[in-house]
Amino acid sequence: MNIVIEVNNLCRTYGDRVAVDDISFSVSAGEIFGFLGPNGAGKTTTINVLTGLLKPSSGSAKVAGFDVVSQRTELHRHIGVVFEVQNLYQQMSARANLELFADIYRTPPSAVNELLERMGLAGRGNDLVKNYSQGMKQRLLIARALVAKPEVLFLDEPTVGLDPASARELRSLIRDLQVQGMTIFLTTHYMEEADQLCDRVAIIDVGKLVALDSPDRLKRAHTTPLLEIQLSDGTDATLDLRSPDTPAKLAENIQSGKVSSIHTKEASLEEVFISLTGKKLA
Repeated sequence: MNIVIEVNNLCRTYGDRVAVDDISFSVSAGEIFGFLGPNGAGKTTTINVLTGLLKPSSGSAKVAGFDVVSQRTELHRHIGVVFEVQNLYQQMSARANLELFADIYRTPPSAVNELLERMGLAGRGNDLVKNYSQGMKQRLLIARALVAKPEVLFLDEPTVGLDPASARELRSLIRDLQVQGMTIFLTTHYMEEADQLCDRVAIIDVGKLVALDSPDRLKRAHTTPLLEIQLSDGTDATLDLRSPDTPAKLAENIQSGKVSSIHTKEASLEEVFISLTGKKLA
């Protein structure tokens, strides 16, 4: 298995405050890896270290094979970053925004047309960015991050503030990038989004990793599977599927002749998150 991101005993302090506290994890090539946590948990600090914007206080990290401290120049040629704050040149066209970065990275001009087409912006490439919708701006940000043909793409809250249709469109784009072989490091406050997109998620709280696994395994490990029974008199019964008493109670309800419907209640990633951190995502 090809490891693209490797983090070992990473720490980052600000004076007496510990922002990232001895965390270790790895991300495989082609994986969508979710990095979740409450506000102030250490997500942004971790991303800043992994993208070479901030030096760790101790520990080490490599991204795309490059040390985030000693090989920052090489690192920046192999990663793309889309931060939560949109920092596009509003008075320039989408095409001009991309051409500027293509020149910096010495990417062929033909790549600009390819990226505009890929992001569904070809028909609006000459429009000023200030006239773009939020969803179009997000797609342009991703296009700009792809100019250098990175191995790893960091997405920080990519769908925040988008309407449901635009968010769905962007999630589809993220899946397409994975199919094409890109490794994606994703932070999001939307648990349903993480559940849909991520192969694995890490949950960080107060600077420490408190869980790391696939969404399905986390849900099985940290929540209780339930069976919900709706009765004809309008009442409901909820049974714990792990309880040895459940088969008898279920049979009793069925024999009563009052059962209207029976279905399992699937646990959510949000429930896992709250269980582990005691907090809701803001």
